Amino acid sequence: MADKVRVGLIGCGFYAANHLNSWRELAAEGAALTAVCDVDPAKAKAAGEEFGVPCYTEAVKMLDAHELDLVDIVTRRDTHRPLAELTIARGIATVVQKPFAPSWEDCVAIVEAAKKADVWLAVHENFRFQTPMRKVKAVIDSGAIGTPSWARISFRTGFDVYKTQPYFYDEERFAIDDVGIHVLDLARYFMGEVERISCETQKRNPKVRAEDTATMMLRHASGSVSIVECTYEARRAPEPFPQTFLEIEGERGSIIVGLDFRMKVIVGDRIEETDIGSPLRSWTSDRWHVVQEGAFNACQHFLRTSRAGIEAETSGANNLRSYALVDAAYRAAGEHRAVKPEAWKG
Repeated sequence: MADKVRVGLIGCGFYAANHLNSWRELAAEGAALTAVCDVDPAKAKAAGEEFGVPCYTEAVKMLDAHELDLVDIVTRRDTHRPLAELTIARGIATVVQKPFAPSWEDCVAIVEAAKKADVWLAVHENFRFQTPMRKVKAVIDSGAIGTPSWARISFRTGFDVYKTQPYFYDEERFAIDDVGIHVLDLARYFMGEVERISCETQKRNPKVRAEDTATMMLRHASGSVSIVECTYEARRAPEPFPQTFLEIEGERGSIIVGLDFRMKVIVGDRIEETDIGSPLRSWTSDRWHVVQEGAFNACQHFLRTSRAGIEAETSGANNLRSYALVDAAYRAAGEHRAVKPEAWKG
């Protein structure tokens, strides 16, 4: 076994448990969770005790106390830029939780800081790392359905996301920023880069400040078209949360992913149906499993790529393209027209 990769984690809130459990399980591959930090002393202490590492309430103190190889930032997005700039300035490989930052300018600043310092940087965009999504991509890459020309990617749920994340009620940008970025990234992953995007937003829950529903249409550089949907106000039985549904069409066939991760691959008169789910891990639960496992797969990818010194699939520069779609979707909704996403000139 090569030298250990010493990992520090900043942010011990609701979602961080998935990262912490992932890094602990990845000890078998050389990850060494070394320290945790949270501005809330109780959260920092609880995480430190559960995972058997020192805890801190100030990131600088954690960085001063330990020689870290990688820092995983799992905090609210308004803290991402200062924390990332702090770790990058120390030459530490850095993972930033999605959404990357509060604004396009902040995202670009982080990427440019990493480029200037020659520091490895990735964004924890994990839907594309979910096992069902990887299996769909494998079918596309096999050429079985031909080149994809149309897709519908849908995340529709009525699950109470506000219970664990009550700040969602007051966000200025909500559904597209929170889960829309995941499905927009999947559109890029399956269909390629995007030339323009149209968007209609809705606020169906009167208690929220911003949009809770978005319906988007993307024209890809390949000429393909995708419909990307997200909402927290669907009423379905059984409740599919947190599953993503897919329909992808090519010149030779189609892929359909329905409830309970059943994938149909249709080529001519042949229909092949497969279960593309994956078994539970010791720390995952049935409802959350696909998201939790996506987090593990993402952390595993970051461990392997950072150690090898190669660019992550969701590098900072790559994720700018997904973030640009979020910004463009909001502009398209506000201006009632199709919008071309921003492009980083770096």
